[in-house]
Amino acid sequence: MHRSEITIDLGALRRNARRLRQVLGGAELWAVVKAAGYGHGAVDVAGAVLDEGAGALCVATVPEALELRSEFGEARILVMGPVSGREVALAREARLELAVSDAEIPEGVRVHLKLDTGMGRWGLAELPELPVNVVGLMTHLATADSDPDFAAEQLRRFEQATGKHSHLVRHAANSAAALRLPDARLDAARCGVALYGLSPFATDPAEDGLEPVLRWESRLAQVKELAPGESTGYGRRYTAEEPTHIGIVPVGYADGFRRDMTGTQVLVDGERRAVVGTISMDALAVELSGALPVETPVTLIGDGVLAEDHAAVAGTINYEIVCRIESGPMRARRTVLDA
Repeated sequence: MHRSEITIDLGALRRNARRLRQVLGGAELWAVVKAAGYGHGAVDVAGAVLDEGAGALCVATVPEALELRSEFGEARILVMGPVSGREVALAREARLELAVSDAEIPEGVRVHLKLDTGMGRWGLAELPELPVNVVGLMTHLATADSDPDFAAEQLRRFEQATGKHSHLVRHAANSAAALRLPDARLDAARCGVALYGLSPFATDPAEDGLEPVLRWESRLAQVKELAPGESTGYGRRYTAEEPTHIGIVPVGYADGFRRDMTGTQVLVDGERRAVVGTISMDALAVELSGALPVETPVTLIGDGVLAEDHAAVAGTINYEIVCRIESGPMRARRTVLDA
């Protein structure tokens, strides 16, 4: 029996794609589907966003790109991370496009040169002479979600460096910039987190017209009453002060429910309840308002319980919450809906 169930709503993803295309106006939507589509399933996501008019798929590695190429023979696929010599040959054969961040530009493959305008990570300090296989110029914004002034300075540097090459595809915007910084949209925007209905600003996604795509559910596997002074979990971090019912959910940090999410809230039979005690590898405990039957449904993400809420408790970002959720025969059953 599966310990939990993940449901991917491709209908919500399609609506998010339409929302982004509306915001972008004439700029193309390029869908970032790396890390298994941020845990949502790269192939399923890619098929939906291509149907909705996405101009390209963006991934981090050549193996990710090859998986997509086998499914989408004509799609434009950009590999944004560094590649080895052997991988260049594979990319050439599979008609992939490569983001290049150093002066050694491979031949026989379509290239996007990446400028470091302030991210301090991958990227060239300045553009070299451009060979004919360079089809795009790109940069990455460090603070589009938090410091628009610095993002504007990055854009100024990018425009200054690339202005005479405006015949090439220029792209800089991520989800945050696509939503809030019109000047960053240029020819295309590489949108990831917003496609999945996750907020780039750690707020409610609905504020930007987005719908969460992932739902995560489990159940109560055991219910017990703690007497005053009794505890649940490792280290006795939660001790009952009065007679208290506790529900045990068969999901833990091995499933992706992080150990530092103690104190977050989930829905138990539609009621918000706190996760208490130490989250273990395979189980977590919730404080109940009274005795409930085994198999009572528990919603870990969905119905107003947001990945952003869990991220705030854990001191991380919503990206990490969804990317860590484990599916497979020994953990969560995965269901894909498209309506």
